[in-house]
Amino acid sequence: MRIGILTGGGDVPGLNPCIKAVVYRAQDAGIEVMGIRRGWGGLLNYNEDAKEENSEWVTPLNKQNTRTVDRSGGTFLHTSRTNPAKVKAANVPEFLKDPENPPKKDDPPYDFTPHILKVLEKLKIDAMIPIGGDDTLSYGVRLHREGFPVVAIPKTMDNDVFGTDYCIGFSTAVTRSVNFITALRTPAGSHERIAVVELFGRNSGETSLISAYLAGVDRAIISEVPFDPDVLAKLLLEDKKRNPSDYAIMTISEGAQMVGGKIVEYGQADAYGHKKLGGIGQITGDALKQITGTEIIYQQVAYLMRSGEPDALDRMVAISYANLATDLVIKKNFGRLVALKEGKYTHIPVDSIASGLKRVDVNELYDAEQYKPKVAHLLDKPMFLY
Repeated sequence: MRIGILTGGGDVPGLNPCIKAVVYRAQDAGIEVMGIRRGWGGLLNYNEDAKEENSEWVTPLNKQNTRTVDRSGGTFLHTSRTNPAKVKAANVPEFLKDPENPPKKDDPPYDFTPHILKVLEKLKIDAMIPIGGDDTLSYGVRLHREGFPVVAIPKTMDNDVFGTDYCIGFSTAVTRSVNFITALRTPAGSHERIAVVELFGRNSGETSLISAYLAGVDRAIISEVPFDPDVLAKLLLEDKKRNPSDYAIMTISEGAQMVGGKIVEYGQADAYGHKKLGGIGQITGDALKQITGTEIIYQQVAYLMRSGEPDALDRMVAISYANLATDLVIKKNFGRLVALKEGKYTHIPVDSIASGLKRVDVNELYDAEQYKPKVAHLLDKPMFLY
């Protein structure tokens, strides 16, 4: 038996320990593992008819070449936001182009799933373990529906894969954010300013919410609740006045929007229809300065949230997810997503990720009038308040 494994979407701490754990568990069971480079892009760009090697796109994995990978963050297999079912004309590999009818810029996206299935057959891969968020795993669902064996592992520092309480990368992202927010109090207090900290979080504001909750910031803006800059400015001025050091600090999700406004996006949409986010913190800071007359410190934590080694919790979840996923493959229990539910490891149908949206429970966890975390009831809530 041979397993294929890949990482797609944004990198997070914990991916390398996860890959290593799959390799070790599989090899102990007599199963080979093939690493797919650059997410689904590795399979898309694999030329089964090429005379030269395709080592740029695939690589055999074993205990020897993965022995030390867990000592660093990110993913040594690299990553991409490739969706083989929706490939733009400009991204079609040369060998897949029809010379008599070459792709045109205004063509609809191409679906190369038949090619992907041929490559998997060529590589003699019997099952895939994709590690990713909603987008990456949605193509895993597509393969599952095509009848190909898949067991998926959820990762995203936004913690927003539907069906699981926890995704690899979330704990480290929050830990990094809390540390940077705490450090930013020094210049904010020294210069008596309002600090605006922008955190990753497209559709889910959980990173902003939990980081604010743990760091004890004054106000937190999340993706789920549009905010009024005039109300926010009033609240922050009151916070600043009450603070003996005469400063205030707030977090904001990159996917947040003002009342009557829209999400700040830029650039071309990726293969999953998403443009880049970022800049709402700067816009908010400029608005706060104009309203309050107070100087602003604007800080995007951004990629620093997903940088470096995983913390102990992310390492534990990554390794445990890997062992659970590999065991499911060994037992030929396919079409599953490994998950955490109420603090317990489990697995659910992989197509569950498309059956809903995971968002902050505003009624239970957020004060939409005061723009701050509010835990209505702690008793019987899971560790991460879901």
